[in-house]
Amino acid sequence: MELLNTALAFIKSIRFQDILDIAIIALMIFALLTWFKTRASRFMLIGIILLGGVYIAARFFQLYLTTIVLQSFFAIVIFVLVVIFQEDLRGFFEKLALLGNIGKKYHPLSEMEKTAEIIAQTAANLAKRHIGALIVLQGNDPLERHINGGNLLDGLVSEPLLESLFDPHSIGHDGAIIINGNRIGMFGCHLPLSIHTSKYGNIGLRHTAALGLAERSDALCIVVSEETGTISMAYQETLTKINNAAALHNVLEQFYMRNAPKKTSNPSVAWLKENTKEKIIALGMACILWIAFGYQREIVRRDFIIPLEYKNVPQNWHIDEPRLTEAKVILQGPQQAFYLLDERSLKLSLDLSPIAEKKHEFILAKDMVNAPSNLSVTEIRPTTTYIYATKLISWTLSVKIRTQNSLPKNISLQKISITPARVRVLVDSRVNPEKIEIETEPVDLQKIFFTTTLDTKIVLPAGVYFPEGKPQNTRVIIRVKQKP
Repeated sequence: MELLNTALAFIKSIRFQDILDIAIIALMIFALLTWFKTRASRFMLIGIILLGGVYIAARFFQLYLTTIVLQSFFAIVIFVLVVIFQEDLRGFFEKLALLGNIGKKYHPLSEMEKTAEIIAQTAANLAKRHIGALIVLQGNDPLERHINGGNLLDGLVSEPLLESLFDPHSIGHDGAIIINGNRIGMFGCHLPLSIHTSKYGNIGLRHTAALGLAERSDALCIVVSEETGTISMAYQETLTKINNAAALHNVLEQFYMRNAPKKTSNPSVAWLKENTKEKIIALGMACILWIAFGYQREIVRRDFIIPLEYKNVPQNWHIDEPRLTEAKVILQGPQQAFYLLDERSLKLSLDLSPIAEKKHEFILAKDMVNAPSNLSVTEIRPTTTYIYATKLISWTLSVKIRTQNSLPKNISLQKISITPARVRVLVDSRVNPEKIEIETEPVDLQKIFFTTTLDTKIVLPAGVYFPEGKPQNTRVIIRVKQKP
């Protein structure tokens, strides 16, 4: 009974956001599984997934050392993945961009059967005469980034055209032709070379190029050997020898059927029937990840020391020091919410617009803290603060030039002037402005040997402030001449 109550409480705690969270992660895992299941690098991906499982188990059983080591590993694994799976990831994102094959040109299967027969018969004829050929049948993956050189053609597949393109005297004889549907798009193309040819022994350049493209895309590559007069097929990272034209025709028909758009009255039902195992695995992994990292098991509380921000200070009022600069805030929420919290973004904003007296008490309310929506403010310390403000009056004062030391003995002073000679300031209402003197920073006359212009700062005494807090400079001109 207790177990049932725990299960019911667990189910009730699941929110719509959690279901959406699991669904998105499951879709991402499913996309990765369906893409990598036919890739040679899938075994390395499986190894990384197993390490991820060990990490989750270590967190669950609170294995401190294992968790720390694997955390350090996963901190750099993203860069390792980019290096290891750079070709696979590029192809995966291309798949996402072409999701659904929107705008894909449809060719009736009857035309494709005819095209398959033409290609198979031409390859057999070329093999009998020991004429080398490399024919690429494009699948769903784009091939542009894998191909170098080549010439545009856009011609209907026919036996005379294929034989002319691979004629030893043709400029495209040593290159590959690209067939999309029943049309030849390009000829004389250069394909990327494979580096995994050791298991096939000593193979030629055409075979190496065909295998290289098959490792990087879902294209089907047909190779006719110039030396041996044999026909081979490179598909899904595998190079296979074809015995005769009939076997090649059968392979081509199957390829066209796999890549032909499927007509169905209910696409959603058809999608549910495909890749069932991958869907179950993706959903299971997403649930495990959510339980390990996303499930809000318990509510925790944490203390933060955050700065106070004073805003909307009324014009012609000054906040006296000392004043409160930071406060202790206690936040409450699920453990996972704190993982996403940027502590540096927290601040408590105090609106000073209601100040109209020298001493004002402010109650520090919870809504003054910019906490995320999934965290709540339970307490603020201190709960109140006093702001001591002073009314300022506008006044214009003369600026006095302050000097130190004397001019060199061979230099005499002609005139010293300042611009501006008077500045506008804000003065504490408790201070008599007529008794205030403001000066420049000291000007050292001993360093003056000729007429000089200096930019100096204005030094304000206590109780005097620049408007809007912006300091002002003045320009001092010292005119001198040498003594006879």
